Amino acid sequence: MENLYIRHIEVLGFERRFVPNQHYVYMLMVKWSDLSEKLIYRKFSEIYDFHKMLKEMFPIEAGEIDSKIRTLPHLPAPRWLEGHKATENRQSTLSDYIQSLVNLPPKISRCQWMLNFFQVRSDDLVLPVPHPSKKTEMYLMPKDRKLTNSNGWWFCQMEGKRGWLPASFLEPLEGPNESEEQEPNYEGEMYEVIQSYTAAQEDEISLQEEEMVDVIHKLLDGWWVIRKGEITGYYPSMYLQKLGTAQKTEFSTSKRNLPPPRRSTIRNAQSIHKTERKQISQETYRRNSKRYLQQQKSKSTPATNHNVWKQKHDPRTMEKTQATGASSRENERQKKLFPVIPPRPSLSEIMEHCTEQTKSKIK
Repeated sequence: MENLYIRHIEVLGFERRFVPNQHYVYMLMVKWSDLSEKLIYRKFSEIYDFHKMLKEMFPIEAGEIDSKIRTLPHLPAPRWLEGHKATENRQSTLSDYIQSLVNLPPKISRCQWMLNFFQVRSDDLVLPVPHPSKKTEMYLMPKDRKLTNSNGWWFCQMEGKRGWLPASFLEPLEGPNESEEQEPNYEGEMYEVIQSYTAAQEDEISLQEEEMVDVIHKLLDGWWVIRKGEITGYYPSMYLQKLGTAQKTEFSTSKRNLPPPRRSTIRNAQSIHKTERKQISQETYRRNSKRYLQQQKSKSTPATNHNVWKQKHDPRTMEKTQATGASSRENERQKKLFPVIPPRPSLSEIMEHCTEQTKSKIK
């Protein structure tokens, strides 16, 4: 069995803690080769000490021998006083540094020191010690402010507790229609099935690995509407991968690796809003998708005729045709002025058509 290694590390944000004194820790999502994903917390000072140890272990790659052949990424030293602004601004630098480490040759990226540092520690599994009057503050990376995930599992925090929750169990406070949800795209995006699934509901689709489908609606609960031929239905987005992209590195349920529950399957769900959330029926998906396919098919035929008409009326084509016609007319005129000389008849043809007197002379 292949040894465990890190395939991806994502900087989610940072926390401001107040016990034993005010300090900041970065939240890192470590994704391993066995598809497990672990959330860990590290101070920047710890990461910098780890960086210095790597430089000592790999002096050539650190540029100690020749700076021109350095491959180990740079990391700025921590400041004497770490403030909120410095911690926030350092997120992008830290993200680039960690990604560079993961992409280094296995000699470094899979060394035991690297694996040990990013392993889950006991203090990663417990909540920070609460302060008598201040609460731990969490700050997320700008691109992940909601920390939503396209597979329907969202990372949430409430009263000091944090963890993953199905998006179908949540609804926005601002409005019931979920304006952040994309509109259907009946043209579709090509995706590949990376894990088979057997439909459990009538409006779902059963597919096998390596099949190709078109995604026409990406829903927040992690169940996307896809099209296979002219058939449409729901399919877990965590089992799909966009064609031409690298292997998925998103969060997956660590216990059973199952998709989250669909919003439509939750019974007795009471909305906090007076108006109901807008929903699109599966029949509407099918009808609109079929109409789109028919429109695309009908557009292809006129396009060919239009190109033929355009070719006939293209000035360059017309000039060429006119020039060819003028050349033919000139040839006909030359033929009339200078009649074509017929070929000389053979001896047998002459003997066949001449008189007996002529034959006797030839003989």
